[in-house]
Amino acid sequence: MSTAASIRDTLSAPFTLANGQVVKNRLLKSAMSETLGTGDNRVTDSLITLYKQWADGGIGLSVTGNVMVDSNALGEPGNVVLEDRRDIEKLAEWASAGKSGGGLIYMQLNHPGRQVPRFLNKEAVAPSAVPFRAELKNVLATARALTHGEIEGLIARFATAAAIAEEAGFDGVQIHGAHGYLVSQFLSPHTNQRTDQWGGSPEARRAFAIALIRAIRAATSPGFGLGIKINSADFQRGGITEEESMQTIVALAAEGLDFVEVSGGTYEAPAMMAAKKSTREREAYFLTFAETLRKTLDVPLIVTGGFRSGAAMADAIGSGAVDMVGLARTVAMDPDFPNRLVDKGDIRLDIKDLRTGIAFVDKIAMMELLWYERQIHRMGAGKRPIPSEGALKSLFFYALKNGPKSLRRRRA
Repeated sequence: MSTAASIRDTLSAPFTLANGQVVKNRLLKSAMSETLGTGDNRVTDSLITLYKQWADGGIGLSVTGNVMVDSNALGEPGNVVLEDRRDIEKLAEWASAGKSGGGLIYMQLNHPGRQVPRFLNKEAVAPSAVPFRAELKNVLATARALTHGEIEGLIARFATAAAIAEEAGFDGVQIHGAHGYLVSQFLSPHTNQRTDQWGGSPEARRAFAIALIRAIRAATSPGFGLGIKINSADFQRGGITEEESMQTIVALAAEGLDFVEVSGGTYEAPAMMAAKKSTREREAYFLTFAETLRKTLDVPLIVTGGFRSGAAMADAIGSGAVDMVGLARTVAMDPDFPNRLVDKGDIRLDIKDLRTGIAFVDKIAMMELLWYERQIHRMGAGKRPIPSEGALKSLFFYALKNGPKSLRRRRA
C-alpha cells in the first residue's frame, strides 16, 4: 500500500513529453467547456481569471475547454471561436494566465460536427447523414454529409487555429477526438458510413485525424506541442470498438503526437457523466483499456475519468499504465486540489451526488453539466467554488439566467 510520502513523490515528479516539454508534475487539467466566451464567441477576461486560479492551484498541464474552429459550427453558446488573429492580445493574456503557476497550457481545438443544438446553428455537418435517436431529434437536427472540399477546408481551419495559438503563447494544442464530436464521428463506424477516402475501413476512418495532425505539424514549430483526446470506445451499438480504437491510437501516435489522453462516450452514450455510483467508487474508469494500450503505445499516455484520490492516481502511474492523470470535476470543485495532492499525497475529494428529484433532469444527468458549469463561472468571476451547493439551487440559478427553455438535453 502506498504511503503518503510515496504518493507525493509520484505525483510531484516532473514528466517530459515527447517533444521535450517538461510538465512540473503528473496532473493534467482535462478540458471542460467553460461557455465563458462573448455572444460573438470572443475571448473574455473571465477565461483569463479562471485559468489564473487553476494555475495558482498547482496544475502541471492545463488543457482549455473546446475552442471551435468554425463560427458556423458551435457546440453551445459561449464557445470561443478561433478563425483569425482578431483576439491575439486576449489569447496571449489567456496563455500567460494559464502558465503563471509554472505549468503548461494547451488549447483544445474542436468542431462539433452533428452534435449541435438546432437553435444555435443554421445546419449541422458530419461525415455522414446519420440521425439521432427519437428522443434527441427535437433538439438536434440530422446533419448533412460533408463534401470532400469541405473536409479539406476543415483541416485547414484546424491548422490555422493551431498556428494562431502558438503565436499567442500557448505551449501546444489538443485535438478533441473524443465524446462524439467531429473527429470522433470520423473515427466511428456508427457515424462515418462513407465509402470514399474518408471512410469504409478503419484505415480510411482515421484518415481525417491523420490529416489534421499532419496539417497542424506543418503550420507550427517543431517544439510546439500536439496531443489528442480520444475515446476508448463509443459505448453504443455499431460504434468504434476498443480493439479498433487501440489500433487507431497507435497509428495516430506514429504521426508525431506528444501525448494521448484517453476518455470515452458520446452525446448519445455519455459514459462519464452518467456513470453509476459503483463505477465512480472504482475510480480510473478507463485504466484497464490503458493497461492494454500501454503494451503497444510508446508516447505519453493520460487517462481522464474517475480519479478522486491521490492513492489511486499514484497507483495508476506507478503501475506504468499511465504517465499522468487527468482531472476535471475535482478541479472545478476545488482549484487547489493539485497543490493539496502534491503537498499531502494521500487525500481524496469525493464527487457530489447531483440529484434534484426532478425525473427528466436526473434521467439525462443534466446536473453533471450544470452544477460544474456554475462553479467554473464563479471562478471566472474571481470567486471560489461552493462545493456544498445543492443541485436544486444550481438548477434554479441556471434557469433564472437562461430561461425555462434552457432546461433541455445538453452537450456531452
